[in-house]
Amino acid sequence: MKEEIVIAGFGGQGVLSMGKILAYSGLMEDKEVTWMPSYGPEQRGGTANVTVIVSDERISSPILNMYDTAVVLNQQSLDKFEKKVKPGGVLIYDGYGINTPPTRTDIKIYRIEATEATIEINNSKAFNMIVLGAYLKVKPIVTIENVLKGLKKTLPERHWHLIPMNEEALKKGATLIKE
Repeated sequence: MKEEIVIAGFGGQGVLSMGKILAYSGLMEDKEVTWMPSYGPEQRGGTANVTVIVSDERISSPILNMYDTAVVLNQQSLDKFEKKVKPGGVLIYDGYGINTPPTRTDIKIYRIEATEATIEINNSKAFNMIVLGAYLKVKPIVTIENVLKGLKKTLPERHWHLIPMNEEALKKGATLIKE
């Protein structure tokens, strides 16, 4: 198994954190992983993306031109990464703020209303966990238990009390994903 993923959106949506948690989750399952963020001033509102590779075998290079899965959270990211999904791959997008939906017919396209879900549960900080839960429903490359362990690794101890809320957000995301 080898999954090459790009997660892209605005800075502040938890894109880099989502990638880091996914990478740590892979480590918890003794898989080979890479985590390669791309940002600059984007962290404060521009676009940011992260490439994550999770594999059962050694990874030769973290540099990718095409992806098995793209998780895109804004129009700019959709415009940039839709064409970089391998034929037969997966594209997951949050419907909020997408004016021109994806059009490819050679990939599986899933929509999630993650922004609306954060409003519904009154917690905007759960956005990335809702999206990650949706992704793991489509591509269960790691278990939720290991995601929670990965979350514990990435969160400072003073925020560990938020882990149950994040677990609920992961489960919520898994129920919202639509092809």
